[in-house]
Amino acid sequence: MTNIMWLTLKGIFRDRVFQGIMVVAVMFLFIPVVGSLSMRQVTELSITLSLSLISFMLLLLAVFLGSTTLWKDMERRYSLSVLGLPISRSRYLLGRFAGTALFLLLAAAFLGIIALAVIGFAKGIYPSTRPVQWQTIILAITFDAMKYILLVAVAFLLSTVSTSFFLPVFGTIALYFVGSSSQTVYDYLHSGSDVVKTLSPLVVKSASALYYVIPNLGSFTLHLQAIYGLALDPAGIWLTVLYFIVYSTIVLAGAVIVFDRREMT
Repeated sequence: MTNIMWLTLKGIFRDRVFQGIMVVAVMFLFIPVVGSLSMRQVTELSITLSLSLISFMLLLLAVFLGSTTLWKDMERRYSLSVLGLPISRSRYLLGRFAGTALFLLLAAAFLGIIALAVIGFAKGIYPSTRPVQWQTIILAITFDAMKYILLVAVAFLLSTVSTSFFLPVFGTIALYFVGSSSQTVYDYLHSGSDVVKTLSPLVVKSASALYYVIPNLGSFTLHLQAIYGLALDPAGIWLTVLYFIVYSTIVLAGAVIVFDRREMT
């Protein structure tokens, strides 16, 4: 499995994906300029733009790498030649996933270093009255990486049940948007408002059931805490980490089961 992981990582670099990230990273240089448009919250705006740009880049990587890595192998019949070697399908799939997840971590670290430098530069030129919580910013970037690694696991599961790239790509994008707002919808349905009382009990129960099935991606977002230096809930942080481990394990287990039973032609 380790060999498959490193081959996957080398393949991503060979496709010059990292070079594309470096080109996009040039946009970070314009963040202090854009942040200066806000006369009172230059540092806060710089943090906001930096985290948003990192999140957007990781989303693109998660969707397209997660959705096409396994699919391209099956489409090009590459998986058939690899599986002819003494390696199980489960090790092959997990190795491909591990390589993709490792690249996401490297990309997050690379973009995070640039973002910290940009934020430090903006803070030096336009001192803020609110101290910058560097550890919270790093934690926010780490949790963003975890969120998109979980999304990659979902993309791999969709790839095992699909014969084209449409379901993995568009299914992953749809799950991203739904998962990002699932917590808000769940809280609203249980708020007891007059509008909710007019809804059918079946609708409320169905939405509540989907809440536990769809990944709760909103819990990984710590941007507000990083921007305004808000206090973190240690219990909530560890609960989110546990959620990431459990949910990713379940999704990957499902992907392994489907991939083991899939006919390769």
